[in-house]
Amino acid sequence: MKAQLLTMSTPDGPFTIIARDGAVLAAGWTAVPGELTGQIHPELLPAEYETVSELGGISAAVEEFYAGNPAPAMEVPVLQKSGPFRNHAWDMLRTVSPGRPVTYTEYAALSGNVKAVRAAASACAFNAAALFVPCHRVVRTDGSLGGFRWGLAIKESLLDRERQAALALK
Repeated sequence: MKAQLLTMSTPDGPFTIIARDGAVLAAGWTAVPGELTGQIHPELLPAEYETVSELGGISAAVEEFYAGNPAPAMEVPVLQKSGPFRNHAWDMLRTVSPGRPVTYTEYAALSGNVKAVRAAASACAFNAAALFVPCHRVVRTDGSLGGFRWGLAIKESLLDRERQAALALK
């Protein structure tokens, strides 16, 4: 079965999504699909792609995020594959509340091993499904941004959007 490929315009630039069977395989702020495929596990890597104009609930969740509602993105199915710790860590990232980033140490604890800070950081680095698995919600202990595959300006923009959305709910 072909994977679907969609590039959407966002305030942070083009956002490309590769999906299959209603689940996100990879996503990120690029218009170049090849910049996403290297993060997809070889067993999940599609052989063929079909460019589409929308992805139903997936593209709707991106639109909702940029409209100030980050919650729907956490409901979008994601298909990633790695070892047990990283798979669990990716699941745990989806429980981090928008507007309340955690430190890498807190993320390691949330993932089940407070001493596994480097493994937790590695889970962020190898996360293929940016936005839907919100690795942007992890920051350094001193509160600085740390790294982000799509650039610190985008990470800062995403965190600011989520902070504003959280304030609007109060």
